[in-house]
Amino acid sequence: MPSVKAVPAASPVASASPAVPSGLTAPPKPLFSYRKYWASRFGTAPFLPMSREEMDKLGWDSCDIILVTGDAYIDHPSFGMALIGRLLEAQGFRVGIISQPNWHSAEDFKRLGKPNLYFGITAGNMDSMVNRYTSDRKIRSDDAYTANAEPNKRPDRAVTVYAQRAREAYPGTPIIIGSIEASLRRIAHYDYWSDKVRRSVLPDSKADLLLFGNAERALVEVTHRLAKGEPVESIRDVRGTAFMVPRGWKPGADWSELDSRTVDTPGKVEAHKDPYAMEETPASGGSCATGEGSSAPQAQTVRIVSKEERLAARRAERAKTVLRLPSYEQVVDDPVLYAHASRTFHLEANPGNARCLVQAHGERDVWLNPPPIPLTTPEMDGVYGLPYARNPHPSYGRAKIPAWEMIRFSINIMRGCFGGCTFCSITEHEGRIIQSRSEESILHEIEEIRDKTEGFTGTISDLGGPTANMYRLACKDKKIETSCRRLSCVFPDVCENLNTDHSHLIQLYRKARAIPGVKRILIGSGLRYDLAVRSPEYVKELVTHHVGGYLKIAPEHTEEGPLNKMMKPGIGTYERFKQMFEKFSKEAGKEQYLIPYFIAAHPGTRDEDMLNLALWLKRNNFRLDQVQTFLPTPLAIATAMWHTEKNPLRKVGQDSETVPIVRTGRQRRLHKAFLRYHDPENWPMLREALKDMGRADLIGNGKKHLIPLFQPAGTGLGRGGCSRGGAGRGPAKPGQSRPAPRGGSPTAPRNAKPGVAFGKGPVKNRAK
Repeated sequence: MPSVKAVPAASPVASASPAVPSGLTAPPKPLFSYRKYWASRFGTAPFLPMSREEMDKLGWDSCDIILVTGDAYIDHPSFGMALIGRLLEAQGFRVGIISQPNWHSAEDFKRLGKPNLYFGITAGNMDSMVNRYTSDRKIRSDDAYTANAEPNKRPDRAVTVYAQRAREAYPGTPIIIGSIEASLRRIAHYDYWSDKVRRSVLPDSKADLLLFGNAERALVEVTHRLAKGEPVESIRDVRGTAFMVPRGWKPGADWSELDSRTVDTPGKVEAHKDPYAMEETPASGGSCATGEGSSAPQAQTVRIVSKEERLAARRAERAKTVLRLPSYEQVVDDPVLYAHASRTFHLEANPGNARCLVQAHGERDVWLNPPPIPLTTPEMDGVYGLPYARNPHPSYGRAKIPAWEMIRFSINIMRGCFGGCTFCSITEHEGRIIQSRSEESILHEIEEIRDKTEGFTGTISDLGGPTANMYRLACKDKKIETSCRRLSCVFPDVCENLNTDHSHLIQLYRKARAIPGVKRILIGSGLRYDLAVRSPEYVKELVTHHVGGYLKIAPEHTEEGPLNKMMKPGIGTYERFKQMFEKFSKEAGKEQYLIPYFIAAHPGTRDEDMLNLALWLKRNNFRLDQVQTFLPTPLAIATAMWHTEKNPLRKVGQDSETVPIVRTGRQRRLHKAFLRYHDPENWPMLREALKDMGRADLIGNGKKHLIPLFQPAGTGLGRGGCSRGGAGRGPAKPGQSRPAPRGGSPTAPRNAKPGVAFGKGPVKNRAK
């Protein structure tokens, strides 16, 4: 046997490979640590200017950055153009805003002149297609983000249109796109409104750079680098950015490319060769390992490698690896490859371990750097503590802006969501890691509302975010968090590594309602009840002090099939929460109700599932006034299911699970009709469906029946069972009429609270 000589391994630092671009691996630079740009001498503007006259009053001859948005300009941190604009102003830059420009020509994009650095293009707080169209592809009659709710003030696919017009206005000026619309279209994606797979928004808009996710960190770095004269086409090492490059481009020679199909193989899986199988090895040249002619064994050196070095080497290698997704042309033609690309994209979403992604579009590549590093609590406090006017721009006069009316007395205390609901865009956009503000910052904003917001009567309408109760919740171990690749921290069950302590939120509630001048604090965000049941003290605090008669909650369904495709907990968890809610309401001497939300026609839902849900609703005396039909939004996992009929939550292939999809208009109307089983307009459709399903026993005039035999005169004609859309309500007391619940408007996403437009989407785009 050859002798062995052991030598110590070199240190991880000494053996590290050449560095990747510093912006992708280096610790993030604190958001407010940059040296201010020279224009900071102009001071703070009362409102960011929207006209040349306002610029003249500020003493500006030009703007450094011009933000273009599809929303009315409201100077409040819940509105993206204000948050990003004020953040850039705090860095010393002069920022102008072009709000809801006339996109039919380039003239309106010249109203503030040519920006010195770039145009920042956003669709607004909402995706323009979601904003303009219902789930039935019908144009909405109003726009909550426009003065007097006036419709048609923004184009379809606003980011693309605005970017093209800005390029026409000033050729050669850098174009940087952001917002939830750009973020969710950063790779090839299924587009529900055109019913086809579309290219990334980058080649369509011809933008120089796309910022995705919560983009404050990336935007500040990019802006300072442009201000120093660096060309926009050379900025390729900033996390949270995407851009077009020549086919096969890499940041350095030491980078390697890995086909995503070798990491998560789509299609039929071939059996691996048995490593323990005994196979004969043919002799070579008459000699063998022990035969004559073999040379004497030589001493070999075995290098002892520490665990730390192995991990460091793996991290360095991973940081310089780009995953190549199937090309745009491939995912257009192959549903399995589309589902595989969706699965790979979502598995590479953790900032702690995500790799770069690249996807070919013709002769060029769309390159995505890893997601941005989340903001720290001091950085969040800094962003929300900027000098906002906390009012719509004066140019709107006394016009009513519905989104402002809803948001002006509410406070965003956190961002992000680790729920991972497949129909929701929050996790894809804001990420799974919760970013929370400090108590001091939140309490100070309550005082600002009390002292400065017109019409305040003592009621804070919400303390929340994407969900009501994820404030300061995080993984117990930072190392586990940075290496985790789970799509959800709470499905199929709450992760054992997740800290679910609600004590910080309870303490915040108590301090908030103790502020002089504050009479009530309501919780309007969607409650994650599978977390709440783990803290009875929190549920008691919430029910006793912060429910205004109704509490919105989203079980979404009762049946295991659709719930598994949604990555939502079973209805048993809802029942546990309902018991706690009723118990604590009774103890507080209050009559309060839950408002349950449900989704019709979600992928994985069969007619039988909707029938069982309708029977559950009837048993529990729920009559939903308004319901919501599943709307496939770009990049969502449920959208990939809708388009491909495959399940990206598992490895996909030709022979893998087929997901039931509700596509036809009639079947979608039927699923909505089941949710409104009590509406006579729906009874003809339901009678026909129940007979076809072999459940005619549910038609009759007794308590055990779902719908009656008779049909009231003048009903059930002309609408084919179509319901009226929107939110639901709980049971009423006998003989008592019910006031309409807050929220749930069919003109906006459920529990919608305006978010940050440039790289930050609706704060409450979809409650969990």
